[in-house]
Amino acid sequence: MAIAFPHFLTSEKPAVVSPSTSSETQIAPAALSQDELKKIAAYKAVEYVESGMVLGLGTGSTAKHAVAKIGELLRQGKLKNIVGVPTSKMTHEQALSAGIPLSDLDQHPVLDLAIDGADEVDPHLNLVKGRGGSLLREKMVEGACSKFIVIVDESKLVNHLGATGQAMPVEIVPFCWKFTAERLQGLFEYAGCAAKLRTLNQTGEPFVTDNGNYIVDLYFKSELGDLNAASDKILRLAGVVEHGMFLDMATTLIVAGELGVCVREK
Repeated sequence: MAIAFPHFLTSEKPAVVSPSTSSETQIAPAALSQDELKKIAAYKAVEYVESGMVLGLGTGSTAKHAVAKIGELLRQGKLKNIVGVPTSKMTHEQALSAGIPLSDLDQHPVLDLAIDGADEVDPHLNLVKGRGGSLLREKMVEGACSKFIVIVDESKLVNHLGATGQAMPVEIVPFCWKFTAERLQGLFEYAGCAAKLRTLNQTGEPFVTDNGNYIVDLYFKSELGDLNAASDKILRLAGVVEHGMFLDMATTLIVAGELGVCVREK
């Protein structure tokens, strides 16, 4: 049986059954930890994977469970002829360890499916991603997919992007990073924006992405307004490589919460 979505997800489409042939909904008892909920969402997403697919392999604490499950199914012979395109060096290493054959966008410019987590999801399935630092490769890979499944626990659901007060990352070139950070902050003065260079806790040195760039984290006190306009303003700044708003990219959302698993098809 289907279960209800969290309140803001019910306005557009009702819950739908995942591609599993079973009519049962996976129920997650309230006692489960956040990581266990992430694993439930990840495993549900892997039900969409079919033999012969080229897959975008996401990065982070939720996506790692999907990568591990795909590797397990390959070893068991339940999946065959899978090719993975990783979104980070970390995922590349995990996928190799799991026995997943890997390639890249040069060899596979169109992917069948990507599975990845998100830091925030709004009612329109717009996302904030990249707090783990892999936003550029994630956006390149997931933008090349026919289907992009986002897997989260219910704590990631927000009424608008930035609502948690946590970081919205922007990847920038290291050259004159202070100049770029000040310009980014100035773009969103109306939203009470604070721009901070991401640093390593141990040393205080700048965090460096897989692409050799820095990340400036933007923190907002109020709504950004038109997200597409905000995106355009950020990308027009020289020195900006990419930002962590993934707008109109997700095609499926899987949410694991204390009442079970919700699946929404856009």
